[in-house]
Amino acid sequence: MSGSFWARRSVALYLLAWLMLGLLIAGLLVATLDAGLGPSLLFAVPLMLCYACACGFSAYYLCRAYPLAEQRLRAVLSVFLFSASSAALLWCALGSAWAALCAWLLPGEAVVEVTRPFAALMFAIGVLLYWMTAVAHYLALEFDRARRAETQALGARLLAQDAELRMLRTQIDPHFLFNSLNSISALTSIDAGRARDMTLQLAGFFRQTLGLEANRKVALREEVALLARFVAIEQVRFGPRLAFEQKLGEGTEDCLLPPMILQPLVENAVKHGIGQRLEGGAVVLVAERAASLLRIRVENDIDPDGRPRSGSGIGLENVRQRLAAAYGVEASVHWTRDKNTFRVDMMLPAETGGE
Repeated sequence: MSGSFWARRSVALYLLAWLMLGLLIAGLLVATLDAGLGPSLLFAVPLMLCYACACGFSAYYLCRAYPLAEQRLRAVLSVFLFSASSAALLWCALGSAWAALCAWLLPGEAVVEVTRPFAALMFAIGVLLYWMTAVAHYLALEFDRARRAETQALGARLLAQDAELRMLRTQIDPHFLFNSLNSISALTSIDAGRARDMTLQLAGFFRQTLGLEANRKVALREEVALLARFVAIEQVRFGPRLAFEQKLGEGTEDCLLPPMILQPLVENAVKHGIGQRLEGGAVVLVAERAASLLRIRVENDIDPDGRPRSGSGIGLENVRQRLAAAYGVEASVHWTRDKNTFRVDMMLPAETGGE
C-alpha cells in the first residue's frame, strides 16, 4: 500500500496512538467496572489494535475512492456513516466474543462483561474512532497531493529554466559565427593565408565548445581559455591592433559560472571598441573574489569621438538574461562608458566545484 500515511514511521505512530488509547480504555474499565488490571489489558489492547487495522485499511480505501474534491459532501458522509456503523457493529460483536474468551481463559478473575450499555458505548466509540481515522487519512492524502503538486511545479520550473538557458546559449554560436564568417569573407580577397588561419582557429574554437552544456557551469579558468582562443581568432584579423590582458585574483580560477558568459562581452569589446579605433586597443579582463561574491570586469578602449553604444545589443542582453535565469536576483550586470573606456561589471555568487 502506498501513500505517505502508510510509510513505516506513520504506521508506527498510528499503531502507537491506538495502543495508548487501548491502555486508556483498560484503565477506565478498571476504574468503572471494577475489572482486574490484567483482564482489562487483555480485553482492551488486542481489541483496539485489531480495530485499528480494520479502520486503517477500510478508511484508507474509502478515502481514495471518495475524494472530497470530486464527490458531493452528502454522498461522502453517507458512505462513511454506513461504513463506520458497520465497522462499529462488527467491533462490538468481536468485543463480546473476545470478552467471553477472556472469561474462559481467566476463570475466577474479574473479567470485563459486555452488557447492553457497555455495547452501546463501544458502538459510539467505534463510530467516532472510524470517523477520526477517516479524517486522518484525508489529511494525509491531501498533504501527499500538495507535496506531489509542489514537486511537479518545481520540476516544471527547472525544465523551463533549463530550456531558457539552452535557448540563450544557442543564441551565442550563430551570433559569433556570423561575425567570424563575415571577417573570413573580407580577408579572403585581401589575405588568403590569414583567412585560412582564421578558419582553422574558428574550427578549433567550436570543437572546444561542443562539449559545453548550457545548464552545467564551468570553472573560470576554462572560460578564460575559451576567451584566449576567441581572441586568437580575432587577432588573425586585427593583428597587433588587438591586445588582451587578464588579471585573475586569488581564488577566482576555480569559481563556476555559466559557459561562454564572458565571450559575448569580449566579442562586443572587439567589435564595438577595438574595431572602431584605427590604432586599436586592449581588452582587459579582471576577476576578483570578495567573500561569497565573484566580481568580473571586462573593459576596453573606445573611440572617444565615436557614436555611444546604447547597451541594448544581443550580447549584453543575452548575458543579462542568462544571469537572471541561472541566479535570479543574486547576480547582476551593469555597463558604463567614460571618455575612452567602456566597462561591463558583472557580479555573481562565488561557487566552486566543492561547494
